[in-house]
Amino acid sequence: MIRRLLPLISLVVLAGCAGGIKPMEHGPAIPVASEPDAFLQSQSQERVGAGLPAVKLLNTGQDAFLARAALIETANQRIDAQYYIWNDDDSGRYLASRLVAAADHGVVIRLLLDDINVAGKESLFALLGAHANIRVRIFNPSRSRDGFGRWLSFITDFDRINRRMHNKSFTVDGQVTVVGGRNIADEYFGARSDARFSDLDVLAVGPVVADVSAMFDRYWNHETALPVPAFARMPEDTAAALAQLRRVVADWKTEIAASRYAEALRRNALHLLEESAGSLTWAPYTLVYDSPDKGVPSRAGEAPLITAPLADAFRAARREVFIVSPYFVPRRSGVEALAGMVDRGVAVTVATNALAANNQFAVHAGYAPSRKPLLEAGVALYETRPDADVAGAELVAASGAKATLHTKAFIIDQRELFIGSFNFDPRSANLNTESGVIIRSPALAGTVQDLAVAALPQQTYALFLDERGRLRWRDQRDGIERVWTHEPGTSWWTRTVAGLMRLLPIRSQL
Repeated sequence: MIRRLLPLISLVVLAGCAGGIKPMEHGPAIPVASEPDAFLQSQSQERVGAGLPAVKLLNTGQDAFLARAALIETANQRIDAQYYIWNDDDSGRYLASRLVAAADHGVVIRLLLDDINVAGKESLFALLGAHANIRVRIFNPSRSRDGFGRWLSFITDFDRINRRMHNKSFTVDGQVTVVGGRNIADEYFGARSDARFSDLDVLAVGPVVADVSAMFDRYWNHETALPVPAFARMPEDTAAALAQLRRVVADWKTEIAASRYAEALRRNALHLLEESAGSLTWAPYTLVYDSPDKGVPSRAGEAPLITAPLADAFRAARREVFIVSPYFVPRRSGVEALAGMVDRGVAVTVATNALAANNQFAVHAGYAPSRKPLLEAGVALYETRPDADVAGAELVAASGAKATLHTKAFIIDQRELFIGSFNFDPRSANLNTESGVIIRSPALAGTVQDLAVAALPQQTYALFLDERGRLRWRDQRDGIERVWTHEPGTSWWTRTVAGLMRLLPIRSQL
């Protein structure tokens, strides 16, 4: 399948974003995974038999977008997509339009979305649901759909509504999957000129992909995943609804063809193809995820959680731990755990967002009080600068926009690499459902860490305590070192708002 992706990526780049791509001809739907994938057949049978999957990191937003777009074109049987956010923007519309085209040719589409940004789009999902091959379910939906009603539900049903599905996966034919930290939205794919998100996904093939499919099925069949008719009115005239859906898709194609992102993909097609053709890494990995019962208040306390295998991985660390978390709120227990690792000789490094780079002031307010005790314990802290480089941003002239770290990863002893949706904060640990993969590859883990460490001096602020124990920030620009005595790159108003938010009793919700 991977070999089939490369020419298809070319097709997507050169034609698809121009609105003229012709859907692939698909045969009738057959049971998923009934035959081994051709790509797997061409690889070492010994590796396949041992359950070793191949993985490829999707570092740039363009790579991540093209991988998903090309995978849709390869589908013959089924596409399962599970996301926290699927935006109504260029990238979201393009991928949705290709899903409709795949459904027209016999591919069964199952779309499982969190309710976080479904409000106002119920009629669109009802149109999608009118297609015989498209099924849409929403995780933990609010019982009231209008603005006031949703807020009322949030207040009266807070413990349930506060639990969100943060998982992210895109699986085709039970043979290939993309998992990681990206939602479906322009900012994650380098398609916005006013925002630059640095993120990371993994494309994987092999027998372990079945675990991702099993995870999807657990969520899809769970009581918290409701079909659209349970909370939205379905069209009575299916034929008219499908005709309307095709008009909507046609309008999307016209708008997307004229977008700056489509032009950037066409203009840089050769470069993007060369970047996408990188070699795969054969390595064992384990899918880790929360039980969907975490979304049910009465059962959340007994649900198997992702924190258990992640804690085991950290306890196994012997030399060093490198954590990348955009939303980092360790609280007292987390500070003590990281300090404990330092005490037993493990070097701990944390990279997160600076206040100027963070898109969530409340999260920064929850994180800020932990900085001094972490530094006192010997943890190395780095905060991403708002002017940090984000690969691919130059394609849409976004180089001057604020950079925001969104990658959620950790590396242990340069031998294990976690990539997923889990933030090191109370919300990921206790409220939202999360997922990710732990890849056991010294070569891959070492490469990722080496690249991250090399970027620290020019892309982040290094935090330290001065001789009087005061928090300071150090960075380098054009070979010149600077030291900041307050949150760098922020106005007094931003610092004041962030400071006031620290007074709110909300750290457990962050």
